Amino acid sequence: MAKNKLLKQGDVLPDVTLTGAGNQPVRLKDLVGQKVLVVYFYPRDDSPGCTVQACGLRDQYEDFVAAGAEVVGISGDSVASHQGFAAKHRLPFVLLSDEKGQAREAFGVGTSFLGMLPGRVTFVVDRQGIVQDSFESQIRVGEHVRRALELVRSLASKSAASP
Repeated sequence: MAKNKLLKQGDVLPDVTLTGAGNQPVRLKDLVGQKVLVVYFYPRDDSPGCTVQACGLRDQYEDFVAAGAEVVGISGDSVASHQGFAAKHRLPFVLLSDEKGQAREAFGVGTSFLGMLPGRVTFVVDRQGIVQDSFESQIRVGEHVRRALELVRSLASKSAASP
């Protein structure tokens, strides 16, 4: 299997379907249109960095919603693991299971730390389904939240300014 390149600004959101709460299929393209999407890939439920990142997104979630965005977290963990993680930390956003890695592959999210950990990448996708930014950092977890919210707010102000 060839490694895809990480999606970047101007790329189209891949058409992937993942498993959500209640084992229901969730097609990412079906989420496009009404809101800007903040799609973040993270290594593992309940790991220290992933918990800090998820709680940072939780704490800013109302700001994301007010700016017209929805947050979607994706990892290879099971739906049951996501449900426990979301309940434990009161996460208000959608967590999707990518156990087969098809979303990681489609978005070009590889591994880090000598190939041992799945990568941590945040994408901001506009209402037309076009990637506006991708940010990759395993250790700067707070920067994922700050950078995504800044761009979402910028997109909201541009949208409000256009006729």
